[in-house]
Amino acid sequence: MTTNTHNGRWSHRLGRGAGRVWRGYLRREQRVTGWLVTRGMPAGAATAVLWIVKLAVLGVLLYTVSWLALLLAFAVVAAWLARNADEDDEKQPELRDGHSGVGLYDKDDWRIDMGDPDEP
Repeated sequence: MTTNTHNGRWSHRLGRGAGRVWRGYLRREQRVTGWLVTRGMPAGAATAVLWIVKLAVLGVLLYTVSWLALLLAFAVVAAWLARNADEDDEKQPELRDGHSGVGLYDKDDWRIDMGDPDEP
């Protein structure tokens, strides 16, 4: 029986790729810490500087994502309002039986067609 049966799945390949990226990041971080220590900075201070940089980057990302989420919320609300907006804000003339007989009347109940008011 082989133990390597799931290597072809995309999820496994994605997980392996993410692991490689994480290990590469950790190697870079160790290099930066070593570089700071060789420049005369204490090891604890170098670690603190790296954490401060990480938190600053995280803060900038969260700030950006919050503005993008707010922009997306406004876009969704605007689309919803545009979809549900009443297109007939002004009442259109309509054919009905009014005080001057059957005809086309405007919103102020005035007959606007050229019909004869004495005709039924």
